[in-house]
Amino acid sequence: MLKQTVDYAFQASSCVSLQPKSKLHPESLKRVKENKNGHCTKVMRSVNMENLTSVYLFPEISRREYEHSQRYPNAKIIKLGIGDTSEPIPECIASAMAKQALALSTVEGYSGYGDEQGNKALRKRIAEKFYKNMGIKGEEVFVSDGAQCDISRLQMLLGSHVTVAVQDPSFPAYIDSSVIFGRARNLQGQNGKYDRIVYMKCTPNNDFFPDLSNTPRTDIIFFCSPNNPTGTAASAAQLRRLVDFATANGSIIVYDSSYAAYISDGSPTSIYQIPGAKQVAIEISSFSKFAGFTGVRLGWTVVPEELSYSNGFPIIKDYDRIVCTCFNGASNIVQAGGLACLSDEGFQAVSRVVNYYKENANILAEAFRGLGMVVYGGQNAPYLWVHFPGSSSWELFADILEKTHIVTIPGRGFGPGGESYIRVSSFGHRETILEASERLTSLRKLNFN
Repeated sequence: MLKQTVDYAFQASSCVSLQPKSKLHPESLKRVKENKNGHCTKVMRSVNMENLTSVYLFPEISRREYEHSQRYPNAKIIKLGIGDTSEPIPECIASAMAKQALALSTVEGYSGYGDEQGNKALRKRIAEKFYKNMGIKGEEVFVSDGAQCDISRLQMLLGSHVTVAVQDPSFPAYIDSSVIFGRARNLQGQNGKYDRIVYMKCTPNNDFFPDLSNTPRTDIIFFCSPNNPTGTAASAAQLRRLVDFATANGSIIVYDSSYAAYISDGSPTSIYQIPGAKQVAIEISSFSKFAGFTGVRLGWTVVPEELSYSNGFPIIKDYDRIVCTCFNGASNIVQAGGLACLSDEGFQAVSRVVNYYKENANILAEAFRGLGMVVYGGQNAPYLWVHFPGSSSWELFADILEKTHIVTIPGRGFGPGGESYIRVSSFGHRETILEASERLTSLRKLNFN
């Protein structure tokens, strides 16, 4: 067992340049041991990076999927894990991007850099389409290359001094980016939580909405609805409590509405449907899952003019500076596709695809219920959250993959609250979903329970 800390003097046989009396994280020691070229620079690895868990969840799933494919080269692997869309982008939208791309070959149609904040017409259209009657202006919408990139830009905006709360289970990027920006301190090995991050437990017992009466104050609250991974959407009454909680504590909500297009039960599609939210909330969203832009890359962030720091300075001004410093704007080709998505024809077309994925979710939910499992999600999101009480989620993942060649996601990868669950994606061609359903049904014959 390697010691927890060591002087760089112990590295003399491995590195040319040494910094005496500096401490090394255990992970650094491992890397020193693995160093093959015999040379190290004098630059120390960021302690924040060392505090991260070894790998990000989704690349780890891809690695295990690859290993499985090597063991079973003739197996047809069905991917219901990583939430990647599968259906073609509607022709009217793809044609708009193709037309924009072709125009770049002409003197009249060529354009270079656009506004870092995004095409003005697209910003206005997003405000009109998704925030009608909510008082959001186009100038408060910042178009980007995707919600996940915006999470990191917001982390940069907010600095390393702030405290953070997340839902548990939670999309891993909220936690990992908080660690990278120095807000988390150490990982507690016994429970998988970071010292300075507040984990708001979300279970069936509280309708997947945290008990705010027992939640300590933090500066930032990351909140996703419909939630990834649980697939549940917060009600208006629940979001009212969240906004009131943030207002009373002087906190900022970073609200992720990337799956809002899947809501079908009347739940709010934006935090700004709640009065007072513009004073306490930033909203991020994406074209990825409702328009099939996972590989095209387009998203947006809303920063209301009413939102300010403790000294009264408008946060939108700092976010504009972050965007101008770190980003040259989304692709003009992709933004043309975004505008086409929000046309009447385009929106109807992408809505049909969303409904297709929701039908897939129903098919898969029935298969799991046939195994006697309790299934959450699917109605307002493309994800199922399937409960296997008392089971290890990573063992479930491995067992399902081994017996059916179906890739899922272990719930534990989304935080401690995900133990004994798996997340199942409904993205896939219908024939693949039906085959997956048949394979899952066969598990009853294998005494899976």
